[in-house]
Amino acid sequence: MSYLGPDFDPPQPRRGRRRALTVAATALVPGALLGWLVYATVGDGGGGSGNAAVRTTPATTPPTASSTQDDEKPSPAPSPSGAEPLAGKVVVIDPGHNPGNFRHPSEINRQVDIGTNRKECDTTGTSTNAGYAEAEFTLDVARRMRALLEKQGATVKFTQDGDRPWGPCVDERAEIGNKAKADAVVSIHADGAGAGRRGFHVILPGKVAKGAADTGPIVGPSRALGERVAGAFVRVTGSAPSDYVGGGTGLVTRQDLGGLNLSTVPKVFIECGNMRDSKDAALLTSGAWRQKAAQGISEGIVSFLKS
Repeated sequence: MSYLGPDFDPPQPRRGRRRALTVAATALVPGALLGWLVYATVGDGGGGSGNAAVRTTPATTPPTASSTQDDEKPSPAPSPSGAEPLAGKVVVIDPGHNPGNFRHPSEINRQVDIGTNRKECDTTGTSTNAGYAEAEFTLDVARRMRALLEKQGATVKFTQDGDRPWGPCVDERAEIGNKAKADAVVSIHADGAGAGRRGFHVILPGKVAKGAADTGPIVGPSRALGERVAGAFVRVTGSAPSDYVGGGTGLVTRQDLGGLNLSTVPKVFIECGNMRDSKDAALLTSGAWRQKAAQGISEGIVSFLKS
């Protein structure tokens, strides 16, 4: 494993490892591995392998509240001594999809330019087998994150807050972060891969220079953001990296997502788990676990912005 405490040590190149890990980093290993061991011991990491298509089965019915949801509310951790370490920082949270998308098929199927090609404006997202919609999950986690980050002094903006009938399209989602001159943008998602495939992964922008897309300036800082988010997520939630994409690193680079291609500020996506696997679904539909997910992602953002 390559997790080092609250941060994430990216995969080493095949041509030879970098210099030996520092003593300080080594000291953090047991804490990070503990989270993974908890997942492997009580969660059964699953046995999926190979490359799976992301988000295979969209929700086709109106999102409904999960019977396993609870009433736990966000409980922001207080800043030490009243300090606001993120004062002056702007964070944009992009809750993936929109609960109303399924009512507007013609609008969300409209093709938009994402630089490398054209894709649909948006999708309905996926859902658990019991009907808990990804769009409902993403809004809940995003709202919990907002409470945590505002407590740290950050200015938090959403791409949508369930306050519009559909969308926004992926190109508009990117533009919202760009116009806000965000210091960090995170798009919240949950995957729809096949049953038996488990774990989270963070999606990083690949280098794209085509049409309206030019990710060159943000590839480096976005990777740094993604590494911090992945490391904090595994530590706080105890989840393991995806066993079906990313080669066990928890990091995946893609060039086919308009929300990343069109961004001019550091941005990543996180797929918090696989809604189509019953064990991951049990986590995703738990309010207590969603609070941990929000905390893990938020701590990764804080770590990135303070670095």
